Amino acid sequence: MMYDSMIIGSGAAGSVVARKLAEAGEQVLVLEKRPHIGGNCYDRPDDYGIVIHEYGPHIFHTSEEDVFQFLSQFTDWRLFDHEVAANIHGRLLPVPFNLNTLSMVYGEAEAKELKKSLIDAYGAGSRVPIMRLRENPNPKVRAIADYVYENIFLHYTMKQWGQKPEEIDPEVTGRVPILISYDNRYFQDKYQGMPKEGYTAMFQKMLDHPGITVRLSVDCKDELTFLSDRVVFAGEAFTGKIIYTGALDELFDCEYGRLPYRSLDFHFEHFAREDFQGRSVVNYTVDQEYTRITEFKHLTGQTDVDGTTIVKEYPFAYTGADGEIPYYAILNPENKVLYQKYAAKLQGLPNVYLLGRLAEYKYYNIDTIVKKALQLAEAIRR
Repeated sequence: MMYDSMIIGSGAAGSVVARKLAEAGEQVLVLEKRPHIGGNCYDRPDDYGIVIHEYGPHIFHTSEEDVFQFLSQFTDWRLFDHEVAANIHGRLLPVPFNLNTLSMVYGEAEAKELKKSLIDAYGAGSRVPIMRLRENPNPKVRAIADYVYENIFLHYTMKQWGQKPEEIDPEVTGRVPILISYDNRYFQDKYQGMPKEGYTAMFQKMLDHPGITVRLSVDCKDELTFLSDRVVFAGEAFTGKIIYTGALDELFDCEYGRLPYRSLDFHFEHFAREDFQGRSVVNYTVDQEYTRITEFKHLTGQTDVDGTTIVKEYPFAYTGADGEIPYYAILNPENKVLYQKYAAKLQGLPNVYLLGRLAEYKYYNIDTIVKKALQLAEAIRR
């Protein structure tokens, strides 16, 4: 078989590009290292029939119409407004911290004045990063910031990243704002929810095309050799397009040292009762070694199975050991320089494209990477 394009990885990035290139008339080969498609979005029924997310919860959310319409070709949706609570010394408060949370913490009388101060300073409906709020000259506003910093942000961040917030790239800390609104939703996007039959089913339909060949349990390094001026496949130079979505340092055997990531250890538990915590996600921001507990039935809406399954997430530093998975790039100037050293090794290969969290050493939500994949496919299709 002669292929026009090769996609390394079958997660959101790889699957979207594969589908769009196949629809443009290309023959596409997808090489997937894992024994399943879907990347970290992979979901499956557990031993009790409850659909779980093998690699942690993935809640789809977007305001991008083209992204939503593209994915809707392959799935119906269970749409809902995703809400998260923080367990602060046994008390559940809505997060991100908002004007409702303010009333719960300070009481209505005191909160009324504080709400006015926040609205006057930042405007109703705004999203204010916690580090910016701590710089406010009003001591009462800074007191709010200090409460949020200490009880919601500091310990959770240190568990998640193994660093203090001041040491973390603003691109990361900016994703956890204070909302100057009464909106309890974790996301403010127009569309929020889950593929009705699951992510795996959605990607199966996406990759079900006569122009797409998928090979599972294949390490691309066993099939491809990346030289300075060409990529060799089956003993010959491959002149088609290659879209790489894996870890860039590991493609080159960590020649310059390993790019740092945070990983996660998932502990799944099943209970012979219908409900565990009354909601899908609870963040543990001041105590416990785990960062959050997800109860899957509240995400999937399953009502046809008995019992309930949860997962606790324990962050740790990725080492590259067998079974570990790199989830979150640790963004700082030093690591960005190291990443660029690896990216430079592909400068002589104009037919190789990097796409995705690992390949680009960035953080992407699902909708953002789908958007990027659609744009890349449009730019490179024949």
